[in-house]
Amino acid sequence: MIIGIGIDMIELSRIERLIHNDQFIKKILTCKERESYYTLSTHRRVEYLAGRFAAKEAYSKARGTGIGKKLSFHHIEISNDENGKPFFSEPQMDHETAHVSITHTNEHAAAYVVIEQYTR
Repeated sequence: MIIGIGIDMIELSRIERLIHNDQFIKKILTCKERESYYTLSTHRRVEYLAGRFAAKEAYSKARGTGIGKKLSFHHIEISNDENGKPFFSEPQMDHETAHVSITHTNEHAAAYVVIEQYTR
């Protein structure tokens, strides 16, 4: 059963202006995500940060809380499988799974999230 969907889009130019601010990067990315982030080229860093930002916002919308008191950017962590497909490594919820798709254009990053509940 689907319990929530969320979508978010952000301009890459907005992230490009903020990418020089270490505090912003630390606010959005977990320690594990920052490790991946710092291995990327400058252009790829903008896409990565924008995609993670959009995915975390979309997740919070699917959860119905938004980013705030109940859910922060650091409660949500996105990893990639061996094929590069993104997935939520955090949070891990019993009897739920969250699916994420992240995309980029020359100007935007967008993410779509579906959270579903399952029974065992």
